[in-house]
Amino acid sequence: MQKNKPVISIIIPVYNVAQFLPRCLDSLIKQTFTDWQAICVNDGSTDSSAAILAEYAARDARFTIINKKNGGISDARNVGMQHVNGDYVMFVDSDDFIHPQTLEIMHYIAGHESAEMALFRFDEAFHKFARKMMRAGHDITKLLPPKRNIVYDKTRVRFWETGNILMHCTERNRGFGVRRPVRRHCFPVLGLYRRELVENTPFINGIIMEDFPWWSTILLRRPRTVITKLPLYFYMPNAASVLNSSKVLRMIESLAVGLTYVYDLYSEKASAIEFEYYKREFLWSFIIIIMRKVRELDNSKDIIAAKKIIRKLYGHGIMDNPPSTRARRYWRRIQNFIA
Repeated sequence: MQKNKPVISIIIPVYNVAQFLPRCLDSLIKQTFTDWQAICVNDGSTDSSAAILAEYAARDARFTIINKKNGGISDARNVGMQHVNGDYVMFVDSDDFIHPQTLEIMHYIAGHESAEMALFRFDEAFHKFARKMMRAGHDITKLLPPKRNIVYDKTRVRFWETGNILMHCTERNRGFGVRRPVRRHCFPVLGLYRRELVENTPFINGIIMEDFPWWSTILLRRPRTVITKLPLYFYMPNAASVLNSSKVLRMIESLAVGLTYVYDLYSEKASAIEFEYYKREFLWSFIIIIMRKVRELDNSKDIIAAKKIIRKLYGHGIMDNPPSTRARRYWRRIQNFIA
């Protein structure tokens, strides 16, 4: 293995996840595909995360550790991208972990079709079980899924390819009219990407829910994509995660920034069909999330701030022409709220 030119670079933002971090890093060491580098960006952790990272780097030269002041997950990922040497890039969150064959399988099927992006799934059954255990007060920091022990024959893994990935994606629970929807939610961690596809696409700094504007940008580039339904990613609930611990108003503010960014992007660069599809399958899903979050605001100052944010979105045209009965129902709520 060439230390300075690995095949796959894995970016891992790290912030106060000492209890989860060893499981994440161990899942990389156990990979059957060994030609990788892990770029671990310590984003100003105040617990023992930095010491754990140093310990792993001392044992395995494939771990690169970058220590920086806290700037959030977007900033950590962006800093990590500056140190990528691989032909492919993958993102793994430090409280999650991956199947031992993830790199092997995804590199194989991406190469088989000369794909720019290769997508897989997370183990939904395990995620639901872990959430149930967490809510019941059990320690899930060492919880492991049965599917981690499944051994796959990469030459027999079923997948399909498309050059029009946007039209197969949805953020809705049901993508009505979406042919073979491949995923729900905008998760950068569920993909292997050619470096050229993502290296000049930073995550928006200073916001939470930063995944959906980034993912929306990648979709609009229409990359040649391969998709498998294998559950290779183990997505762990974490009550102390940035999203779970963020204030409601900050979530509304972040969603507004993301919505404005993608609306302007798709207005300028998408075809009319793509733009209408995106509004139906993605844009209004996030508008509805904003209105649901408004109900959680518990003081007049935050409510006034939220009205100002939503009036600005409304004036920008983002909420024009709601595409469904459900969207029209929320559109009327929006008008009543900002009146």
